[in-house]
Amino acid sequence: MDLLLKVLNWKRNSIVLFIILFALVILNFYGIYTNRFYFFKPDNFIFPLLSTIHFLYLYVIWFKITEGELPDPKMRNLEYALYVLMIVYAFKIYDTALILNSFSEYQEHILPYTFKPMGIFTLVLYCLLPLLTLVSFWHRKRLIGEYNFENYNDNLNIWQ
Repeated sequence: MDLLLKVLNWKRNSIVLFIILFALVILNFYGIYTNRFYFFKPDNFIFPLLSTIHFLYLYVIWFKITEGELPDPKMRNLEYALYVLMIVYAFKIYDTALILNSFSEYQEHILPYTFKPMGIFTLVLYCLLPLLTLVSFWHRKRLIGEYNFENYNDNLNIWQ
């Protein structure tokens, strides 16, 4: 575990998460059965809109660690929103796995040759997303601090 956390320090983890999120936002518009992009389906905009919460959390983590700031209630609320977003990520993993397993049902139909590679690639990205998000929670707890707002006002020194 320590080796994994040394390889995936907070900076690398944030960059990899950003790349994965960006790729999944693009792949969300991709139709795996037809090998085309669909930009005018309203359903395809749900994940990109929800992923803005994750992008914002990555920015806040980066800013707080580089500036050496303490956690605040807004950051806590963002992290709690990410906990809810993890349910959406679990649904996307399930949905992608169902689509990938439907290959045998539609075998007699003409499926694009990119069906399996793109499906597996998307599934791997969706599986990495919650795992790396949990690693970012651990980095937040270790580098920024815990959410202890009992004595939050006592620790603030506005003159520094």
